[in-house]
Amino acid sequence: MANWRKLFFTLWLNPLFCRLFDRLNPPKNFGQRGERMAERHLLRLGYFIVGRNYHGHHGEIDLIAVDGKTVVFVEVKARMTSIAGHAAEAVDDEKELKISKTAAEYVAFHGLRNAHKRFDVVAIDLDAPKNPLRHFINAFESAVDD
Repeated sequence: MANWRKLFFTLWLNPLFCRLFDRLNPPKNFGQRGERMAERHLLRLGYFIVGRNYHGHHGEIDLIAVDGKTVVFVEVKARMTSIAGHAAEAVDDEKELKISKTAAEYVAFHGLRNAHKRFDVVAIDLDAPKNPLRHFINAFESAVDD
């Protein structure tokens, strides 16, 4: 890896740099802050982010990443409190269908029909006592046939 790339990823994963970056480029809303937290988490795990906020005819996919040889479609849900339920509970059957259809559009457009695909959910509950971020790998199966 080139030295500048190593430096970039070292800085990007550094919490102090993340706070500085958020101050210089503040998220417009709480959802964007959650997506940034999820993105940094995925980068720490070695994923490569290839898309953010992909809009298709059926909906939006928050993050699209590559994990090894697998294309990962990531839904990020963030909650300040669990009064209305935990973040992970917000991904219901209807949301899974929208994400599946949008992912099928993405796969078709980019010629990735034969690629391995996976659907993950990153749930962020800020009122959680220990770790507010939970990553559900292979959270659900595609609701549509490719």
